[in-house]
Amino acid sequence: MAQSSSPVALPSHPRPIHYQRELNPAQYRAVTTLEGPVLVIAGAGSGKTRTLVYRLAYLVDQGVDPGQILLLTFTRKAAREMLTRAAELLQRPLTQVMGGTFHSVCYHWLRRYGQLLGYPEGFTVMDRADQEHLLSLLKEQLGLKATGTPFPRKETLADIISGTANKNLSLEGLLAREYPQFLEQLPHLERLFVAYQGEKTRLGLMDYDDLLVNGRRLLAEHEGVRRQLSERYRFIMVDEYQDTNRLQAELVRLLAYTHTNVMAVGDDCQSIYSFRGADFRNIMDFPRLFPGTRIIKLEENYRSTQPILDVANAIIAGAREKYTKCLFSRRREGQRPVLFQTGSENEQSRLVVAKVQELRRQGLPLSRMAVLFRAAFHSFDLEIELVRAGLPFMKFGGFKFMESAHIKDLLAYLRVVANPRDKLSWNRLLLLLPGIGRQTAAKFTDRMGPDFTLDDALTWLAGRRQAALKELAATLASLKDPGQTLISRLNLALAHYEPLLRSRFDDFPKRLRDLEHLVTITARYEELNAFLNDLTLDPPAGLADVTAPTHDYLTLSTIHSAKGLEWEVVFIIWAAEGRFPAYYALNSLEEEEEERRLMYVAATRAKDRLFILYPALSYTKSMGMTFNEPSRFLAEVPKSLLVPLRAEIREG
Repeated sequence: MAQSSSPVALPSHPRPIHYQRELNPAQYRAVTTLEGPVLVIAGAGSGKTRTLVYRLAYLVDQGVDPGQILLLTFTRKAAREMLTRAAELLQRPLTQVMGGTFHSVCYHWLRRYGQLLGYPEGFTVMDRADQEHLLSLLKEQLGLKATGTPFPRKETLADIISGTANKNLSLEGLLAREYPQFLEQLPHLERLFVAYQGEKTRLGLMDYDDLLVNGRRLLAEHEGVRRQLSERYRFIMVDEYQDTNRLQAELVRLLAYTHTNVMAVGDDCQSIYSFRGADFRNIMDFPRLFPGTRIIKLEENYRSTQPILDVANAIIAGAREKYTKCLFSRRREGQRPVLFQTGSENEQSRLVVAKVQELRRQGLPLSRMAVLFRAAFHSFDLEIELVRAGLPFMKFGGFKFMESAHIKDLLAYLRVVANPRDKLSWNRLLLLLPGIGRQTAAKFTDRMGPDFTLDDALTWLAGRRQAALKELAATLASLKDPGQTLISRLNLALAHYEPLLRSRFDDFPKRLRDLEHLVTITARYEELNAFLNDLTLDPPAGLADVTAPTHDYLTLSTIHSAKGLEWEVVFIIWAAEGRFPAYYALNSLEEEEEERRLMYVAATRAKDRLFILYPALSYTKSMGMTFNEPSRFLAEVPKSLLVPLRAEIREG
């Protein structure tokens, strides 16, 4: 927990802070409004952190005891940065300010008052590995490793427990929404979770989510503690309030027991983490929970040009529920964002590569450009093209294409057909099969000589007594047929692999979407070896070790991982109906609205140039070749704000 800033030497004559001169009018109102509840709606790039830093300084300048200030953030780094900057402004240390994450602040309170909940003073907080180990032990003790049907692995069990705490859902409700494949295990899971709670209490243990759960219990069940902490922290500030879950919002409400001096800072239009438990309703309902709330909107953007902001404003204008605001910039001039329609996904990828190379030749480093996408698999084809072009990149969020176990599994089917002496792929393939162990796999691979053929392999596999080996032989025989197209081969392999995928990975629905997209990538290849060679081109040397921020690489990122970041040039790919928004996200108005906010977040990452792309044609396993329309969120943008272009990218 960042409870203090770094010590700052006390000057003999601290300079006065000219708040009104150093802040814009909206920031100044937010900084100088001290009493009562305040909701600061901070638009993208509007100086949210600066506002919080100056408010910390202003409180102290007005004579507030630093020990009466509580700053709640989502990372320790954010708390440290704000406290350090405020201390530098004031030119005095702020060691008494309590600043940190919700979890770290609750930990601090539970260390002092945990006995009231039955915990010893020296309770232990388990890390994720400890939690998974305990769940695995209990699963074994309860005999749940042999239930006869798929049972969640320890990692998934930990995710389920965390989900019930953070998403305000019952166990059954969470399973129905996110893990329907385990609903039939509900009675067993209930037994396991009761045992888990009991064992934690018996051993004096808490997991990470217990810090919030028990922090809330402490305040809700013990009026004396609630009053004492509320009286101590007379001024509460919460950063990124749109990302709070129900537990965190309840903690804030309970802390305001003896006063209402709560400032919540956030942007409803950037509420995009519902999958982690963030509740959009928290920021929308703040004025109802805190009557008399003053709402202050920060609308001046210090990041982007006005043409980019015009598009972002138009995207979010269609939101059904929001705090209406209109971002504006003093950077009035700039190029209009471009909406590219390409012929295919691969043309989309090659267009991005060509534009990146062009901008690089003009002197813009790769590190100042980013490609953003809704889902991790949307960048798979682009990753292939970047490797072919020798452009270094780093991917943030989701699986990196060629490092994913399920991608390697499926490709193993094709590799052994292309090269029957590929011992590594055979070994991977055989060990996927139920009942086949390393000894059987070794017996098979030991037979491989320089003249070993696929027919030799099929004869051996078909002659075994294990049904799994016979089924594999039948699948590979179909793949061998020279009349099969590459797409049909991959679909045959996927049909055999899908049941294995379901038994191997608890998150198989997500991985299955990756594999179905891999099938779409094969649509532009006619020959198996050309496809496999493109996938196995060596990445740029040392790419895996690229971590230094000074290294020049292109950023590929899911939009969720890009929030809070910015680049001079941003490409948004796959901005098509069914991909962004995703079809599965159109099941409810809430999910569709979050997709809109994701598009808004993506657009507001760009400082100077914004390129939005989608392919006119694409292939999907379920629907075959389909025509794509631009995302509904772009269809609502006035035509005058976007430059529409049809791109034709040809080889060579």
